[in-house]
Amino acid sequence: MTTSTYWQPIDRFRAFARAEPDRAAVIFPAGRNPDGLPSYRTITYRELDQWSDAIAERLAAARVGNGTRTIVLVLPSPELYAVMFGLLKIGAVPVVIDPGMGVRKMLRCLRAVDAEAFIGIPQAQALRVLFRRGFRRIRTAVTVGRRWFWGGATLRDWGTSPAAAAPVRKPAADSDLLLIGFTTGSTGPAKAVEMTHGNLAAMVEQVHAARGHIAPDTSLITLPLVGILDLLLGARCVLPPLIPSRVGSTDPAHVVDAIDRFGVRTMFASPAVLIPLLHHLEQHPKELETLDSIYSGGAPVPDWCIAGLRAVLREDAQVYAGYGSTEALPMSTIESRELFDGLVARTHRGAGTCIGRPADRVRARIVAITDDPIPTWQRVEAIAGELEKSRGIGELVVSGPNVSSRYFWPKQANAQGKIVDGAVIWHRTGDLAWIDERGRIWFCGRKSQRVVTADGPMFTVQVEQIFNTVAGIARTALVGVGERGTQRPVLCVELAAGADAVTVESALRARAAESELTRAITDFPVHPKFPVDIRHNAKIGREQLSIWASKQLEAMR
Repeated sequence: MTTSTYWQPIDRFRAFARAEPDRAAVIFPAGRNPDGLPSYRTITYRELDQWSDAIAERLAAARVGNGTRTIVLVLPSPELYAVMFGLLKIGAVPVVIDPGMGVRKMLRCLRAVDAEAFIGIPQAQALRVLFRRGFRRIRTAVTVGRRWFWGGATLRDWGTSPAAAAPVRKPAADSDLLLIGFTTGSTGPAKAVEMTHGNLAAMVEQVHAARGHIAPDTSLITLPLVGILDLLLGARCVLPPLIPSRVGSTDPAHVVDAIDRFGVRTMFASPAVLIPLLHHLEQHPKELETLDSIYSGGAPVPDWCIAGLRAVLREDAQVYAGYGSTEALPMSTIESRELFDGLVARTHRGAGTCIGRPADRVRARIVAITDDPIPTWQRVEAIAGELEKSRGIGELVVSGPNVSSRYFWPKQANAQGKIVDGAVIWHRTGDLAWIDERGRIWFCGRKSQRVVTADGPMFTVQVEQIFNTVAGIARTALVGVGERGTQRPVLCVELAAGADAVTVESALRARAAESELTRAITDFPVHPKFPVDIRHNAKIGREQLSIWASKQLEAMR
């Protein structure tokens, strides 16, 4: 008989529930007040602990337990955290995915994990039923919300209190599979990432270390995983109204209201949330007295946004630019004061974007650029000479206790994305970078989006940052037109509101002539609004822009 296991860091959550049972765990929107602002409700640590115990109890009775892959399609809410903690308490394996990637992509990904349980909102359950051939092994289905035309339980049916005390379970081994999370597929095919018990436990400690081991107290949550980590650190987690697939549409007035109303001390958000927040605070000044720190991630946050946030927040508030991925979070961070101590000026001269030093216990190295598999570190050493051809810029690889060592699907992704170095597995990030003499990582762009001309490679972020300070520019995107090796570099342009296209193009041409890195660029087509990724609404879809730019050049002939 298999011994029942659980994720040991859950003990930290239980300890908070015992020590401060009435402490708010999740503060969530529940309608609107007469003034148009959201009204909120609260669930305490004791309530969330008991509710997740009840879910664990009912799932275990349905033979969901150690290693049972369980699809979770639930909106950010107390229900999501109760379900996730319930699964982690019985050693089941949650499978999480961004529904915003599109139905066809999502269904293909979910079929690949061959899950046995499915917990989701009614729309998700409807998809499961309509495309039942892809979910033949599902034997337990739970609807979060109203059940429509299918059977199975609803989360409401199960209640919020367990019928009996939770049985004693053994902590799982660090190497056991804990969770499967999908990459968005915004810069390549979506992949199913395996996170072990040890990976996520390390992540909790690293997030805590990144905050200087200061308890978060009250956090504003725009990424569900951060909520799980913060609940293990005793935070009150505030969920502002947002749509996961359209984070950029979050109303900044609601964000300001939540920070002010609940005394938020720290928040994690993508540039798609922070840029509107900055504009709102500039137009409607508000003293956010409690906000100590902001952590940005998902895409490089513009330096003007960081500078603007510094200007509207308390003088001693800290603004961090973070770097990470589904496979490794966090990888590095840098605080704004260090950025503005000469590093931003280097960025505008073509050094790339400084994303800081590796996170606690994370190691980072640079390997030569290749699209081929690199099976072992011996191969890394054999091709090291190729770095000279790219001015020392190469692919960033990382290892550490929080770094996933394998993909669940597709299996070939392991050969393409991992490097074996004895007992160490290095993860190939797919990002291009270099590391300076102080150990700081400088991000230059995605490997898959590099432009390879007859005169050599050009790197997207490195080049774009040279142009992004031109007046009238909202943002730029370097793409290649033609066959790799003889590509024509094109700088796609998104104008700021009210900017004159002719004036901006003239300034861009003058800027291009100033740098050896940009002199080859002579085409500056204006695009109405760049396509972006669905998770953070911030990563530019350069693949789509490349196709668009090719058509623009063809039309100009």
